[in-house]
Amino acid sequence: MKRQSGPFMTIIFACAAALAAMIAPLPATQAQSQPIRLVALGDSLSAGYGLPQEAAFPVVLERALKAKGYKVEVANAGVSGDTTSGGLDRLDWSVPDGTDGVILELGANDMLRGLDPALARKNLEAIVEQLKSRNIPVMLAGMYASRNLGPDYVQKFDSVYPDIAKKHDLVLYPFFLDGVAGERSLNLPDGLHPTAKGVEIIVERILPTVESFLARLAQR
Repeated sequence: MKRQSGPFMTIIFACAAALAAMIAPLPATQAQSQPIRLVALGDSLSAGYGLPQEAAFPVVLERALKAKGYKVEVANAGVSGDTTSGGLDRLDWSVPDGTDGVILELGANDMLRGLDPALARKNLEAIVEQLKSRNIPVMLAGMYASRNLGPDYVQKFDSVYPDIAKKHDLVLYPFFLDGVAGERSLNLPDGLHPTAKGVEIIVERILPTVESFLARLAQR
């Protein structure tokens, strides 16, 4: 059989190359054309109180996620001193349309001011419900009450976050300050706000939960 050559074989090779390019899997960075847009809606703990901007929780979290290959943007919607009431009041402009998911970190100031845990529960649930009505999933970052507030207050406050997470099927990180609260070297002189190193530990510990949240977003 005579071997084919010339223009005929050139056409065959070109077609084969084009077909291979069509069926080859896209790299992950190309498959996801747009970054996942997260908003960290919180108070001074996520805003980065007393720290340079690059050391704030949303920036450090975004950096950690990108290091693991995620194409993500984490907006800082933290306001120092904010309560759950304040977060609810500013929800619409703090979480713009097009947001893919919200990390909700509020309630510490309610607790520090000794506000009724029922109010925090009501406000947090209203935030979750409003975001759900906009088709924006929520990951809940919880808080524990200071034990010096008494066992009754502690029980009522600590139950707020797991109860809401269970009711609304949310990804829950039980305690935002896990590994940092009470550690003098990881907090600013006020003993309440994390240092840059403290924020790094918060991000290190919360990262697996955030990844679970991202996996849930990918299934939508």
